[in-house]
Amino acid sequence: MRLREEMPELDGATAWYNSEPIKKGDLIGNKPTLFHFWSVSCELCKRAMPNINQFRDDYKDDLNVIAVHMPRSEKDLDLEQVQEVAKEHDITQPIFVDNKHTLTDAFTNEHVPAYYVFDRDGKLRHFQAGDGGMKMLTKRVDRVINEQKKDE
Repeated sequence: MRLREEMPELDGATAWYNSEPIKKGDLIGNKPTLFHFWSVSCELCKRAMPNINQFRDDYKDDLNVIAVHMPRSEKDLDLEQVQEVAKEHDITQPIFVDNKHTLTDAFTNEHVPAYYVFDRDGKLRHFQAGDGGMKMLTKRVDRVINEQKKDE
């Protein structure tokens, strides 16, 4: 995805955990949204999870946070394993399980972990992938939230 592109529809989930299915329309006009792509077989993702959980908790009033489980192999398709790892790593935000790579393809995402920040109008404002970078993610999310508050 390119910056300022519109948020894709949230179609094609194999399952939703921690939430009823969420539609794009539920997020647009509400508040900014962070999509966090991860996988049960990704050790980097597991190491980053405490930071994402802290981020989720710190921004709970100002940001929607949605986890997207992106399988990287046949073994990653096991729904029980996704639930186990989510519980083990305290992933309480909504989880879109993307076993068919429907959302992954819509985002043209190739990485885990990967982070996409959309403003409340559903426009992509920031993307980053890989280890670390929480300072940069925080800076970008703060900017999007502060811009929104100025407009209110």
